[in-house]
Amino acid sequence: MKLKNIFFNFKFFSFLLFFKKLNMVIAKKAVENPIYIEKIWWLLMELEINYNDISKYILAFIHRSIVNEKQDFAPEHNERLEFLWDAILELVVTENLYKDYPKKTEGELTDIRSAIVRWRNLSNVARKLEFSKYLLLWKWEEKSGWRENDYLLANVVEAVIWAIYLDLWIEIARNFINKYVYPIVNDVVKNNLTKDFKTSVQELAQAEFDVTPTYDVISEEGLDHDKIFTVWIYFKEELKWTWKGSSKKKAQEKAAEDAYIKLINK
Repeated sequence: MKLKNIFFNFKFFSFLLFFKKLNMVIAKKAVENPIYIEKIWWLLMELEINYNDISKYILAFIHRSIVNEKQDFAPEHNERLEFLWDAILELVVTENLYKDYPKKTEGELTDIRSAIVRWRNLSNVARKLEFSKYLLLWKWEEKSGWRENDYLLANVVEAVIWAIYLDLWIEIARNFINKYVYPIVNDVVKNNLTKDFKTSVQELAQAEFDVTPTYDVISEEGLDHDKIFTVWIYFKEELKWTWKGSSKKKAQEKAAEDAYIKLINK
């Protein structure tokens, strides 16, 4: 009888231990979740990144939507450090251009750099590397197709660069940029893809519609260090396009680029 009770108690406590571990896995934050850790581990192996801290790379794929709805699962999102992403990416591209194009003027180099770090190029990099598969989004954003949003994918590429920089320092981040982001430089220089989209949109609007576009910031969301600006483009009083960005300037630039591409493809 004692042996039977001991066996029963062992099975009962084993079940409790299993149930506790199961709950821990379900309740773990994104950066501690074993399923997601394995998923990101495979990605890093494919990218040949010998990481130290995998949590930094997991954070790179966390969208603000899931933080807003489920802070216990993901207390941080990948947009918080955008100023750092830009700094690293632009530093590496700037150094490359300075060495690769010694006869270009400062203005020409600036235009080429802008074309390389443009969100549409970065979103193409994200698609090539299939980064959309690893994004953590909230249900509504998932159903709305945000997983394939160009701006969101561009942010992920910049966030991954940030993660590499913080985890492995500048040289490994430089290797990633040189392998996946910088190669478009040949197309940019050869095909003169260095246009100022606000100027291009203005020229098209004046030629085709006899109007000068205006840009209005219609909303600001978030804390001072974490704002998202929404910009509308008007042709006279008619709303044409809307876009969001982490600064007024970026929102206007992204709206102008999107507007230009849509205008020339009409």
